[in-house]
Amino acid sequence: MSLQNMNKKLISTVAVALVVGLLAGRYGLPAQSEHKHDDEAATALSMDTLSQSTIWTCSMHPQIRQNEPGDCPICGMDLIPLLEDSGSDEGPRALTMSESSRALAEIQTSEVVKAFPVAQVRMVGKLEYDETLVKALTARFPARIDELFVNYTGLAVKPGERLAKIYSPELLTAQRELLSAYQRDPGSSITEAARDKLSLWGLLPDQVDEIIESGEARDHFVLRAPIGGIVVAKNVKEGDYIKTGEALFKIVDLSQLWLYLSAYESDLTWLRYGQDVVFTVEAFPGKTFHGQIAFMDPEVNRRTRTVMVRVNVPNGSGELKPGMFAQGIVKAKLAEGGRVLAPDFSGKWISPMHPEIVKDGPGVCDICGMNLVPAEELGYVLDAKEQPPLVIPASAVLRTGKRAVVYVEKPNTERPTYEGREIVLGPRAGDAFIVEAGLDAGERVVTNGAFKIDSALQIKAKPSMMNPEGGGSMPGHNHGVATPAESHVEMLGLEISTEQAVQLLSPYLKMQSALASDNLEAAKKEAKAMMKITGHSGALPDLLHNMLAAETLDELRKPSFEELSEAMIRVARAHPDKMGQDLLIMHCPMVYPDRGADWLQASEPLRNPYFGEMMLQCGEVTETIAIDQAEAPSHAH
Repeated sequence: MSLQNMNKKLISTVAVALVVGLLAGRYGLPAQSEHKHDDEAATALSMDTLSQSTIWTCSMHPQIRQNEPGDCPICGMDLIPLLEDSGSDEGPRALTMSESSRALAEIQTSEVVKAFPVAQVRMVGKLEYDETLVKALTARFPARIDELFVNYTGLAVKPGERLAKIYSPELLTAQRELLSAYQRDPGSSITEAARDKLSLWGLLPDQVDEIIESGEARDHFVLRAPIGGIVVAKNVKEGDYIKTGEALFKIVDLSQLWLYLSAYESDLTWLRYGQDVVFTVEAFPGKTFHGQIAFMDPEVNRRTRTVMVRVNVPNGSGELKPGMFAQGIVKAKLAEGGRVLAPDFSGKWISPMHPEIVKDGPGVCDICGMNLVPAEELGYVLDAKEQPPLVIPASAVLRTGKRAVVYVEKPNTERPTYEGREIVLGPRAGDAFIVEAGLDAGERVVTNGAFKIDSALQIKAKPSMMNPEGGGSMPGHNHGVATPAESHVEMLGLEISTEQAVQLLSPYLKMQSALASDNLEAAKKEAKAMMKITGHSGALPDLLHNMLAAETLDELRKPSFEELSEAMIRVARAHPDKMGQDLLIMHCPMVYPDRGADWLQASEPLRNPYFGEMMLQCGEVTETIAIDQAEAPSHAH
């Protein structure tokens, strides 16, 4: 229910109560004792609400003041009652309000706690063969293919199963040499050399023993599978003559796969060798699979600005298929300073090639034979007695430039009182921040309504997030108080749901075109259109508010449009099939000297939204996101 409707309802309640009272007094009607206290409370609340709602303002644009509720003429969000200070002197950065004002402003708080936050790293990628389990069969001697037992690809074979029958005069001669040497002296070096020759030509040990037991050289030989798996390549046909070195078959053991995931640079600090990765594939909705990180590329892909992460995935059931696209999540528990905590690895030794091999002491890997390494060498914090850091919800933090501000609820006050405080933040983990300094456990910080409190302080010329020194003119009329970089409220880790991104795509593309045309008003129009989709509460609406408050193109472009673009690009990469059209990722290296900036376009030619006509064609197409094929990041250099 809107505030306007609520006020109307309260006024109606008061009016009905008065009428009922008059009728009861005149006509002797019985009193409604069961509703007496409710009516009195409604009357008191309505009078208090009306007195507090005389002036209506915008939480993002406090220079807007009206005598009745409505929409902000700048950003279109609902106006709220002006939060008036009670007049008590609680400090230069404090605001005291009535209970009804707090309720109308929807102020919510959370306790500062000590806990181990969990950072979630989301990645997308594709399943591939385990390269160590691929076996290529080549001709070790000239031969003719007389019969194929595996005559098409995709067949599953077991170790030792027949692949083809071949004829080879050279093989016949080699068998006779073995039999001759064996008859003279079974244990001689000549006999062993003859056995080794046949083994090197691809005969299995039982096949060599069978030749010796029969005492007869055969002109035909059966080629058998050296490993079990799937025949993924067949390069010969019946009747083919093959030469030494020619490819015959390729067999892949699919009992284990490799999952290649793409991690952003900013997420590398949370990733460690041996971490568990939970992932899903579209073929099995609702089912999760697991693997361990076994390798991280030492280089950053210069085109996508990502790092390839390889995950070893067991696949004993055979459900997973190479080529499947996957969405993976790594959950890293954080200690103080953002260090990754893994007490389960305390005292453990891990294989440097196969992280699934974990032992209680030193030794060798059961799979590859490499020496195990202590878990400490993998970058983990292993002490189970590690103290948890201070943690607050990310929604409590207002960031401007290098400053981070929260509003703390002052305890033991007659009326709700909130005081601004600068704090030192550690890394962000999901929906929480680690606090390095400035808060104590047990204090309560505002998690909803902090912007409204800050706006009220600005109106009173008190120190606030946007104006740390206080004083000056009303916000919105003097933008020289802070630099453009300082006046931007930084929304780190901006996340947009897939459903929102699909709805936002059209106005986003229109905004990109407007910025490329240097049309500030048209860009703001699309920001208003986005606001209708997102609502007015959350990190994304806050970012859109910043855009609507921008007085110049540059204020809207950097870094607001860049942050919006990065969030849209992440969703488009993860769910290309949901976007409804092919998209191009474009990059301009000139936006920021150290990294440049990206944006989305539906088609060429490139039109730079960060510089407009000044450098309209500066940049290049770095990636194509197609709805019919989600191209996973390449793991090849």
